[in-house]
Amino acid sequence: MQDDVSRGRLSTHVLDAARGLPAAGLRLSLYRLAGGGARDRLGDYVTNADGRTDAPLLSGAELIPGQYEILFLAGDWLRENQLAGGDHLFLDQIPIRFGISAPGQHLHVPLLLSPFAYSTYRGS
Repeated sequence: MQDDVSRGRLSTHVLDAARGLPAAGLRLSLYRLAGGGARDRLGDYVTNADGRTDAPLLSGAELIPGQYEILFLAGDWLRENQLAGGDHLFLDQIPIRFGISAPGQHLHVPLLLSPFAYSTYRGS
């Protein structure tokens, strides 16, 4: 039987709220935040056809308590999918900062994206 730490994972899911579809091909980066505003890049990812990454962003012993940021490169994706709102772009990079309080948790950070708004929540 797996212990609680080995079962922990961090995942994300990006949905195109304007078209009601998964946001396939959206690039994102994961950072661990340190004191003084420093960020340590932990990985770069691209969403698959289901709007998810192929593997968890963190899992098992990698999932340690601390402050994190997922930086969604929404502007590039909106332009590539002709959803940027004409010649101007309202949303570009969307940072979502959150905390991990204990190892072994399953944390899911979804992003609901449209050209002029976004929403997130703690998913399951």
